[in-house]
Amino acid sequence: MKLAAVGNMPHFLQYLTTQLHERVPGGLVLWYDSVVSNGQLKWQNELNEHNRVFFDSCDGFFTNYNWQEGHLERMRGQAGERQADVYVGVDVFARGDVVGGRFDTHKSLELIRKHGFSAALFAPGWVYECLEKTEFFQNQDKFWSLLARYLPTHSICSLPFVTSFCMGMGTRRVCYGQEEAVGPWYHPSAQEIQPLFGEHRLEGDEGGWVKTHSCLADAWNGGSSLLIRGVVPPEVGEVAVRLFSLQVPVPPRVFLSMVYKLEGPSKVRVALELTTGDAGSCHIGGIWALNAETSSRHSPRPLRVPPTKLARWVGHCGQQLSGGWVQRCYEVNLRGCLLGDLLVSFSRLPGSQEEESFICRLGEIQVVDAKSLLAPLPQVQAISLSHVCWQPAASSGEGPPAGLLLSCTLHWSFPLSHVRCFRLHCFPETGGGPLSRGPPGPEKPKLLGLAFVNQYRIVDLAVAAAGPGQDGRVEFLVEPVPREGFLVPQAEWGRATVRYSMPST
Repeated sequence: MKLAAVGNMPHFLQYLTTQLHERVPGGLVLWYDSVVSNGQLKWQNELNEHNRVFFDSCDGFFTNYNWQEGHLERMRGQAGERQADVYVGVDVFARGDVVGGRFDTHKSLELIRKHGFSAALFAPGWVYECLEKTEFFQNQDKFWSLLARYLPTHSICSLPFVTSFCMGMGTRRVCYGQEEAVGPWYHPSAQEIQPLFGEHRLEGDEGGWVKTHSCLADAWNGGSSLLIRGVVPPEVGEVAVRLFSLQVPVPPRVFLSMVYKLEGPSKVRVALELTTGDAGSCHIGGIWALNAETSSRHSPRPLRVPPTKLARWVGHCGQQLSGGWVQRCYEVNLRGCLLGDLLVSFSRLPGSQEEESFICRLGEIQVVDAKSLLAPLPQVQAISLSHVCWQPAASSGEGPPAGLLLSCTLHWSFPLSHVRCFRLHCFPETGGGPLSRGPPGPEKPKLLGLAFVNQYRIVDLAVAAAGPGQDGRVEFLVEPVPREGFLVPQAEWGRATVRYSMPST
């Protein structure tokens, strides 16, 4: 870099940092350890007097990867009170002279934490790129579990908290226990919050353990579930695994739900557990199991007809669902508490004194503020289409095209905080006949895909060509999927109808 350019760089970094903070709350500008103050490309593997001017002009510094502990010791004086703004680079591929990489990456993290710096992990894709593909999930869990003690846990800080453990991919797509599509799919936006992975062993010599990992073999909603294996030894009554950390000031009334199934002969009882903070002022008013028959008790006065959302939410509680799934629902009354950890425990059935092994599949967990189930669900509104394009479908032989291909963008209005996603459907094409003005028939709509914002692009949808002097029709439906995990009746979905006709010749 020329001297004039490198002289202007600190001013540019200051401007870029200011503008980013205004436009992207939480955004950071980091300077990578490459060019030094005289304009030369010269990696330092540390923060020092040759690159300090760039660090002082932005949010942080990202070191090169070939450092040793001596570099970290020297940087403590350079960083001063901004040690957390120094991101020490770790190349997971372990290229060059590094402290640790690959499955020894934790050795680098240990030194970085010892000296109080932040870490920048580069290329964790090593797990997939260089190891056996068929063992990717096992290797992925192994890699991150080795780093777990050095990585901060990002707590859940708001309700509702809902996850079906979907990784945004699968070998089939499932919607609340019902298979709706077979075949591999990938949708990164469909990924939901994943738990704290790893193996948990009891202290001492009891021999009890619990291990969790993601599994594509079955799902309650999406493409995967959480598989939990473990052993309850004779010496203890139960084992538990911590899945999530929460830091949520708890509302007075909380509903919890767990969808699970035990695989094989397992003589254990499965239960959700919560820990609370602020123990001095935390008061637990009561804990009850919920089912469809007790739904009216969620008000100071018994409700003859529960609010619609609440009735739908508890409608399957305590029941055996399709695919062998079971849903358990609970109500907890708390006051002055802070929700802490969310755990799942496994205990032997009464009278059992034997070692009990188990395999449990978790399909979904919910922690919901009761208020969100008492409020009505918003309606999908203002549906419109843009960027509409019609093309003739390819014909198999001579004569007119067999049909049309429709491409368009659907837009609608709906508060995103209320939903996990939207499911887009259409009714089979009805071109070639008169336009029906009555309600849609009993035919099942075709699922087009999922949307995670208030718009969806449809490309080359096959529709029938309209007959001479007749209108064709395609009806699109926008199904909101509430975060609380119940199905919205089709009559409450948003709708948009496209009418079309062939131009006269």
